[in-house]
Amino acid sequence: MFYSDWFRRLTSGRGAGRPRARKKSVLITAASAALVVIAGVAVLLVGPGKITLRTTSVASSRQDSKPGAHPAPALQVTSVTPGSSASNVNGTMPIEVSFSAPLADGSAMPKLTPAVPGSWNVQGSLATFTPATGYAEDTTVTLSIPAGSSGVRSAAGAKAGAGGYLAAEFARKFTTGSYSTLRLEQLLAQLGYLPLTWTPIGPPIQPSDASLQMAAAYSAPAGTFSWHSGYPSVLGTLWSEGSDNMIVTGAIRAFQNQEGLTMDGEPGQQVWADLLKAVADGHDNADGYTYALASQSEPETLTIWHDGRQVLQSLANTGIPAAPTADGTFPVYEKLQFQIMQGTNPDGSTYADPVQWVSYFNGGDAVHYFPRGSYGFQQSLGCVELPSSTAETAYNYLSYGSLVTVS
Repeated sequence: MFYSDWFRRLTSGRGAGRPRARKKSVLITAASAALVVIAGVAVLLVGPGKITLRTTSVASSRQDSKPGAHPAPALQVTSVTPGSSASNVNGTMPIEVSFSAPLADGSAMPKLTPAVPGSWNVQGSLATFTPATGYAEDTTVTLSIPAGSSGVRSAAGAKAGAGGYLAAEFARKFTTGSYSTLRLEQLLAQLGYLPLTWTPIGPPIQPSDASLQMAAAYSAPAGTFSWHSGYPSVLGTLWSEGSDNMIVTGAIRAFQNQEGLTMDGEPGQQVWADLLKAVADGHDNADGYTYALASQSEPETLTIWHDGRQVLQSLANTGIPAAPTADGTFPVYEKLQFQIMQGTNPDGSTYADPVQWVSYFNGGDAVHYFPRGSYGFQQSLGCVELPSSTAETAYNYLSYGSLVTVS
């Protein structure tokens, strides 16, 4: 039969048994028209004298794989350092993010809020942020990684031309710790705000190296303190290395005064920032270190030491039993050359007395000049009174933050 002979020749010749994806047309002369479908071969007879044959091969089960044919697997975050909700973190330490696959060249990087100067470095699947100096103490830092085509992308995704992104945005937070009290003491000693000298063990940190200075603020380097000679032993009882103490409180107030800050005696972030800058600039304590001791043992006296040397000893008056001068150690917080001091006497009457060379150290208690017929015993309403011959000298030595001990 004509059609069967033709079909046999078509399927048994070159390429038989290997269906092809393309279509081809064959023109054959015939006397009638019909449509025949045999084993995937469609034959359409369209009119007298012509047959149009269209063949469609069976699709091959083997396909060539091509780059970009399939999207790369979604990227995942496998670990973050510091960990989620971590606290007391050293703000100068690198921040690391590990992914499930190596990152593409030029991939977007995670975002840090608040932002600080620094740089990201990628090694395979690990992205590391190294801050130039670091985060300040008690700072909450948010790490966020955007998802989708604008986010971090894997090298496999870049090669395939599709995929390799995070499926959902990733975010973590951590909080930096507080600066070291020991390092605070070291810096105050270096600048001359303490009656001690600090000597580092090993090479000293260069004052201009902001990165190492910040790292030391979190973790103080090793070193030793030594006392300046000439001060009374009672001053040493106020010192506690590495812990808050009255000597440090007074030194902070003295520093705050010289830097134009509020004198609250607290080492806040502004104090630390100015302290590190003062170290870098070599801006030492311009007033030196002063300590005063008011003795309530008769005859009562006030003795002052400055930079390790006794500079004044004078008879003084302290408070009467009805209005005593409180025992303890206190930093000078206010200074006035002249004042009308007003208050209430123990009998209920009021007073308004002119006084000079006033250095307040505890509430309404102050060291100042007040005219008396004699000095050396309890006469005041709480203040430490001095004769005119020594009051101005005491005023000039007692700078803001100077400690006054009443004993």
